[in-house]
Amino acid sequence: MTTGPDPEDDSPDDRRTRRMAFAEQELRLISALVVLIGAGLFFALPFVLSIGSVVFLPLTAAVILTIILSPLADRLASWGLPNVLASLVALLIFFAVLVAALALILQPAISLFDELPDLMRGIGRRFSELRDQFGWLAQLNAELGELMRRSGQQEVVLAGPSLLEELAFATPSVVIEVILTFLMTFFMVEARIRLRQHLLFGRTSFGTSIKAARVMREVQDRVAAYILTVSVINAGVGVIVALGAWALGVDAPIMWGGLAAILNFIPYIGPTVMIGLLGLFGIGTTDALILGLIPAAAYLGLHTVEANVVTPSILGARFTMNPVMILIALSYFSWIWGFTGALLSVPILLTLTALFDHTGRPNIIGFIFGEPLFAGDILEQTNETT
Repeated sequence: MTTGPDPEDDSPDDRRTRRMAFAEQELRLISALVVLIGAGLFFALPFVLSIGSVVFLPLTAAVILTIILSPLADRLASWGLPNVLASLVALLIFFAVLVAALALILQPAISLFDELPDLMRGIGRRFSELRDQFGWLAQLNAELGELMRRSGQQEVVLAGPSLLEELAFATPSVVIEVILTFLMTFFMVEARIRLRQHLLFGRTSFGTSIKAARVMREVQDRVAAYILTVSVINAGVGVIVALGAWALGVDAPIMWGGLAAILNFIPYIGPTVMIGLLGLFGIGTTDALILGLIPAAAYLGLHTVEANVVTPSILGARFTMNPVMILIALSYFSWIWGFTGALLSVPILLTLTALFDHTGRPNIIGFIFGEPLFAGDILEQTNETT
């Protein structure tokens, strides 16, 4: 009678090899479940965050503002101010800067609102001139419209709410979100010291406490330094745009400078919108098409120098992010929270990048081809120690 190999007769190396193979299969199965859960969360979160935007948007904005304002509160506290007062002053400084920036933009914009009909007529005249130059396109469009009418299809136009009605419905929600954001920011900034103490002394091992403190410090330093540096750069861009608009005789130069500074916080999309606004405003307020495009062309040249020379040389490699990831973050959070999500997308991406730098970035592509999900996983560490 023939029997299989007795496990007790195996050498220690054979038993260890089988244990490692089983552990590797188990780890790969767990990693696959992690990837599936992560993918499900990635596609499900937009719906949850969008539906609960009254809660999740103020919370996310408060976390980002806490990261930004905590260094300022620490500096004020080091000057002898109590923690509560330092937190309140830091928040008030941010609120004052925000109100001043909005006032610089909205006050001239309101004064230009009366000129909006003339501006729209001027833009319409310019596009009519362009349409006359490309008359064959208009003729082709008319022929296609005639064919659609002959097909017997009827177009149904649903009446939607007016702009004033949309503003009336949206204003209470916006006010509630702003109040919640500032309240949560204040309490988070005020509780920053207790949070640090909990991270340091609430862990079971000294190594874990040190790692948690390093992660928190790295996230705070990186995000705060990035926002501060980019704010200074964008303020410089706004000043240059305001001076350029004043030199070119564009109405409300301070408004255009403030708008350029705010839109420059949104990579790629913001400058593109700024170019479009300057182009439309110039076309609608000048007699010649070429003259109307000069402000937009000047801003395009300024943005090209700023984005490719000034900003990379100041920020350096520490804040360099993958442009594809920036665009994904922009589209993802803009889809969820609109313009506010676009403003928060880069700080959120920078925060996640700092976290992954310490916890380990998942190797999704390598995992598909059989590599570990995280570099230097527990199996590799076990092999090295044994």
